[in-house]
Amino acid sequence: MASLRLVALKALHRPSSLWKCNLSHSFLPRTHAFPTVRPFSAVMSPPSTAVVYDQHGTPDTVTRIVEVPPVELKATDVCVKMLAAPINPSDINRIEGVYPVRPQVPAVGGYEGVGEVHSLGSSVKDLSPGDWVIPSPPSSGMLFDSFFFFLGTWQTYIVKDQSIWHKIDKGTPIEYAATITVNPLTALRMLEDFTSLKSGDCIVQNGATSIVGQCIIQLARYQGIHSINITRDRPGSDEVKDKLKKLGADEVYTESQLEVKNVKALLANIPEPALGFNCVGGNAASLVLKFLRQGGTMVTYGGMSKKPITVSTSSFIFKDLSLRGFWLQKWMSSDKAKECRKMIDHLLSIVREGKLTYEMELVPFSDFPTALDKALGKLGSQPKQVIKF
Repeated sequence: MASLRLVALKALHRPSSLWKCNLSHSFLPRTHAFPTVRPFSAVMSPPSTAVVYDQHGTPDTVTRIVEVPPVELKATDVCVKMLAAPINPSDINRIEGVYPVRPQVPAVGGYEGVGEVHSLGSSVKDLSPGDWVIPSPPSSGMLFDSFFFFLGTWQTYIVKDQSIWHKIDKGTPIEYAATITVNPLTALRMLEDFTSLKSGDCIVQNGATSIVGQCIIQLARYQGIHSINITRDRPGSDEVKDKLKKLGADEVYTESQLEVKNVKALLANIPEPALGFNCVGGNAASLVLKFLRQGGTMVTYGGMSKKPITVSTSSFIFKDLSLRGFWLQKWMSSDKAKECRKMIDHLLSIVREGKLTYEMELVPFSDFPTALDKALGKLGSQPKQVIKF
């Protein structure tokens, strides 16, 4: 156990006096391990500042900013100075304790991000100081859970084994490098894993304004695949439609526009979709099913409405529809390290071509409380918050 000096989060309206917190080193990244005996020539990381939660609950009440002493680098360790890291809905769910797999507390928040190599252990050969790296599935057989759920990217320095880090092109915009591993990779895998799509085919999705939805539109267009997109009814629907069309959407409908008996009549020259994506549930999922062709498949990867999916008996008997689910973390838990890294490089190359974009807001680490409020929806609809260290 070690006592860490805590800096109060201003947005949480805590007293100005320092908070004290005992953190278990076995549950935190090794950046937090306090060396007791070390050689005089040992390579040490700089002190780090991290966003920690020591219990599950509402993120703006349970998170703390802590200062962490230096840690010694082992021979195969790499010390990475974090450059940027997003606040994802899954990060919030882990802090709240509702995510199906989560680290034991106390833990550092954050799942993905990008950093710059600061220093190296004596045996590291494939990386150099100044390289840009992102965390990705380790290729050395390291346990999946220990990588993905205990890394903690909301901190200024991270010390981890070299197998954790994947070198990327420094020409990538920092906010895309920080966010490529979750949403774009989810979109790519879902387009490729469930049905053999070819140029000229069509997909249909709800939640089209989400980042995954925007990525699906652009990656589908990149492959010559048409997309039908469903959005919720809200003010500014025409503006939303124009935005998605500019990304490459063929058709965009609000849910109320699809309250007709025969949605297929809306397709014009677009083929019936072979594949559908659902991240909403409830009626929005039923609308995706209405569009699917005979033998089509709907993949569910979220449930924002928190309502169940209802499927008619005729959809199974007469249309032979299939319902599948996708969870990126489960996909990565298999032996996917090399494949995953190739796909990340592919996605980053599309970003650099300017053919994959989505809205984000870079926020200084010092403004983390405000960024967290935005991510929690306290300040209305906001772009994805990306912390810049």
